[in-house]
Amino acid sequence: MFRLRRRWALGLLAGGVSAAALGITESASDPQHTGTLTRRQRPPVERENRSAGEPWWPPQEPGRDADDHRRQIQGYASATSVAPGESIDFHVAVNPAGRYRISIHRLGWYGGAGARTVRTSPEFDGVPQPVPPADPVTGTIACGWPVSWTLRVPEDWTSGLYQAVFTSADGWRACTPFVVRDDRRAAALCVVLPVTTWQAYNQWPVDGRSGKSLYNGFAPNRRRDPQLRAREVSFDRPYADDGIPIQLTRDHDAIQWLERNGYDVSYATSFDLHSGRLDPTRHRGIVFAGHDEYWSAEMRRAAERAVVAGRSLAFLGANSVYWHIRVRPAADGRPERVIACAKAIPDPGQDAVGATVKWRSLGQPEQALVGVQYNGIVDGPQPLVVRAADHWFWAGTGVADGDRIPGVVGGEADGLNPDAPRPAGAATTLSVSPYRTREGGQQVQNTHLYETPQGGLVFATGTLCWTMALNRPGHRDERIQRATANVVNRIVGRRRPPVRPGPTDAQ
Repeated sequence: MFRLRRRWALGLLAGGVSAAALGITESASDPQHTGTLTRRQRPPVERENRSAGEPWWPPQEPGRDADDHRRQIQGYASATSVAPGESIDFHVAVNPAGRYRISIHRLGWYGGAGARTVRTSPEFDGVPQPVPPADPVTGTIACGWPVSWTLRVPEDWTSGLYQAVFTSADGWRACTPFVVRDDRRAAALCVVLPVTTWQAYNQWPVDGRSGKSLYNGFAPNRRRDPQLRAREVSFDRPYADDGIPIQLTRDHDAIQWLERNGYDVSYATSFDLHSGRLDPTRHRGIVFAGHDEYWSAEMRRAAERAVVAGRSLAFLGANSVYWHIRVRPAADGRPERVIACAKAIPDPGQDAVGATVKWRSLGQPEQALVGVQYNGIVDGPQPLVVRAADHWFWAGTGVADGDRIPGVVGGEADGLNPDAPRPAGAATTLSVSPYRTREGGQQVQNTHLYETPQGGLVFATGTLCWTMALNRPGHRDERIQRATANVVNRIVGRRRPPVRPGPTDAQ
């Protein structure tokens, strides 16, 4: 466990790391916030987390997680998000044929258990299903497996990230994620889960032969080859191997921290922002929790509209708003089942917005919205070097300029680009962290915040390891937790009641 110096501990007691005690009331006089709470009410997520939980992916004997070579059990969902009262289908393949069941788990805090099991299906008879050939033009792999089970989401389910876990009679397991929205009540915060980025990286099946993502295909020597990648990828297929998207753990760290601290939060997906099902102006802040790289024009316009309306954005990852994508229906017309990203010109599907290339190649660099932009892959975790320690962002952390917070800069990083447009507003650079790139170059990471003329703020951590410092055992840092609470508290307008202690790595 990282030990605080005495002055840091006193600052934490004065201001509070744990947001669970940091203003569970909302201002009933705020006309912009339609989901206000009275002083006697608690946010639905806080009430939900009082329930007993259990791990959603409990340890089993080694080797019982499904893989793409044998495909013991795998499945996918018919939608990335649903509202209570709506239905979602699951499509499951079992090899060899046999019995299986589906359990549904909501991911959250739950006293550290991490999830709550909310439904278990009857047992079904499962059979193998084929891997369809990739489309010869786009590289898309879209399964047409039959519906295995339809779940009608109960009216009382709390908004959140859910996992459907498929378990065969002989103990093999895999899963697929989906989100339950709350379209009836606007929470103070809405977390947008980056399903477009999850799918962009999904190379199902990772069998050395047929799998494709927006990054790679497989060459005859079974090695990944970017020249053989797909230009379009479908959501009508499982996620690779055990079904956990490779970037999901970053989002889960943010979810656990937000829910442990009792923030009034609901959940949506990239497609909800794209389609307008999520109106970001109904919330005080929108949180982009993890690696959120693939954005449609509709997503970007919605985020920009929120900023103009005085709402706040928090980017807790890095390399956000990097690739322009196009959202397409499935071949049978079902909406939002394919994302297209040619990553090169000419783009066969180019429309009035432009080719599906980097946003900066379209003259709209991500820095114009986020405040910073992607500048490299970090060659091993590096310390975050504090800047502007007297800013309210760092209040109660006890840091001084030049202090180094170990391991926070990692994965991918963002920094200020002097040649790119900068958004209007009072901007503050909160870290200046030199790092070596994977290619051997030198770059500088910047955590950044700007306060907009309309009264909101846009915060960007500038690193993919930030949410690990919020929540993950072995990586938690009280200074990062407190600074993040300072931002989120300002977004939602919370005061500072007494502290509820959070977990430590020793627990």
